[in-house]
Amino acid sequence: MDIPLEPPSLAAILDSGDSSLFNVRTKGKGPDGELPLTAEMLRNSPSGDLFGWTMNAGMGWDPQAMGSPEVLLLSTHGGLRAPDGTPIALGYHTGHWEVSLLVEAAARELKVIGAVPFAGYCSDPCDGRTQGTTGMFDSLPYRNDSSMVFRRLIRSLPRRSGVVGVATCDKGLPSMMMALAASRTLPSVLIPGGVTLPAEDGEDLGIIQSIGARYSHGVITREYAAEMGCRACGSPGGGCQFLGTAATSQVVAEALGMTLPHAALAPSGDPVWRDMAVRSARAVMRQIALGMTMGRILTQASIENAMAVHAAFGGSTNLILHLSAVAYHAGLHRPTVDDWARVNRAAPRLVDALPNGPAGHATVQVFLAGGVPEVMLHLRRAGLIDTSAMTVTGTTIGDTLDWWEQSKRRFALRKRLAGADGIDPDDVVMTPNRAKSRGLTSTVCFPVGNLAPEGSVIKSTAIDASVVGEDNVYRKRGPARVFVAETGATEAVKSGSIQPGDVLVLCCRGPLGSGMEETYQLTSALKHLPFGKHVALITDARFSGVSTGACIGHVSPEALAGGAIGKLIDGDVIEIFVDRNKLEGRIDLVGQGDEIFGAEQGAAVLAGRSPRPDLAPDPNLPDDTRLWAALQDASGGPWAGAVYDVERILEVIAAGKQALAARKETGK
Repeated sequence: MDIPLEPPSLAAILDSGDSSLFNVRTKGKGPDGELPLTAEMLRNSPSGDLFGWTMNAGMGWDPQAMGSPEVLLLSTHGGLRAPDGTPIALGYHTGHWEVSLLVEAAARELKVIGAVPFAGYCSDPCDGRTQGTTGMFDSLPYRNDSSMVFRRLIRSLPRRSGVVGVATCDKGLPSMMMALAASRTLPSVLIPGGVTLPAEDGEDLGIIQSIGARYSHGVITREYAAEMGCRACGSPGGGCQFLGTAATSQVVAEALGMTLPHAALAPSGDPVWRDMAVRSARAVMRQIALGMTMGRILTQASIENAMAVHAAFGGSTNLILHLSAVAYHAGLHRPTVDDWARVNRAAPRLVDALPNGPAGHATVQVFLAGGVPEVMLHLRRAGLIDTSAMTVTGTTIGDTLDWWEQSKRRFALRKRLAGADGIDPDDVVMTPNRAKSRGLTSTVCFPVGNLAPEGSVIKSTAIDASVVGEDNVYRKRGPARVFVAETGATEAVKSGSIQPGDVLVLCCRGPLGSGMEETYQLTSALKHLPFGKHVALITDARFSGVSTGACIGHVSPEALAGGAIGKLIDGDVIEIFVDRNKLEGRIDLVGQGDEIFGAEQGAAVLAGRSPRPDLAPDPNLPDDTRLWAALQDASGGPWAGAVYDVERILEVIAAGKQALAARKETGK
């Protein structure tokens, strides 16, 4: 795919041929004016505070404005844009391409208000770009590492009075949420980076990721793939147009109270999106004046609210990891599987968005229909949220919803959706009765069974309705086709060796095997191939937030931790049961070949089997990811948010040291 280029000459590398470059300056005038230092400051302030002002003046800030509140703007900005928006150097993805514009808008407003804005960056990768590559091995570990960087940057500006975080996508936004959650004593506001627009006469960014599989099966032509692949982005900035992990993270951040109301899913680059940054700057200054901090905003009530909103949106299963991580860093109880199941049984899905359907509206249309506050209005009427929870505006969720219900903004944007796209906003964000009549079901279910004794997860609302029984129960029994690498499984799908009725098993791809990679290469192919809805997928890996279908992930224990999934062989008969009413499910080994012996005997068969001989961490797994896998495992693993629980890690290390010392004493 790479186009060969003529290399630059050695002479051009060693010397540009411009002798004027050698007229090097040896001194500079330095800034005019003087720092507003007092005798008390000179006697008592840390030298770093004084030197910091010297640096500020050196960068050109007015010395007389040095004493104003310092506000740190952190972002995941990536790439280098010319003033007209054309690329000088590309970013990893559209999600962070325009983020610097939000930073600039907020910084300019802070300066007008009288604050001293600072800006720092830690860019983020693209899960779409790394699907099916070894780059995916760094995806989830990046979240923890970058959050640590953000926290270090916050602490490294000792005189900061507040923090504004700007982020958009799958790992960068949860990372930023974790960092702000940990800064409990600081005024903080999160600005979500918004969404990209769908292209006119184009495919959305979820479907487009299946062009390879569809071409391999003759569903599309090469010419069609080339044209649609070029035209999938209707605008240059923002997260994907579907309710994947990026969009769900924006939604959850707003439900937590970390953003302004109606901030999630705004169209990147639009005036309404830039205005959000201006008002967010005002919000952090209001917090500073009121003494409001993130610790007062993030509470157990806000975590429960976020879970309810996630369920109502039909959000990505990756937020099971990310919300637990946010709760951990906020010093709160981390939601358990039982908590998620309880909330999903109570809170109905109300949003019709890509990829869940049934109509599948783009995220910008969800924004115009009212987004998070519109959904929360319905949840408030149903008594499913705590309206006393605070938000970054300094007011409660209840006060915010009272404002929203009567706001000009709400009526104008909903009218815009109807006028521009001919869509009734009440068909996008529905009442519970309308949602039920349209066939929307609760979002997630957590199957157990002899293959997942510690649990698994499926976005049950996204199973194709045509393969679900009239009783709203998905049942499947089929032969296992087992793979230990995504490349082999993907090739089997593309080549046609996976048949309708098969149960595709992908093991050895959990945290210890691959850094718990996403497997959207597989799930997108199955969704968009004609026979795909008749194939189920079971894995100890994760799924992209845009994944749909009978796809069961997070199977625990993972294969490399001794999990039963690592004992399956081709021809094993697997039975799947998912009740979308009760949100109960099972995945079991029930037979082998032509013999059916049931789940109880299946458990005994698995107990007597040895793990597959081909189980091993991916040979390309980086040491950095192996370290992450070990630390998060010691901290409770994915169900506990895949975080670094320092106290638990220290406890495990101490116990390990004692065990090693005892072994040394006994000579064993």
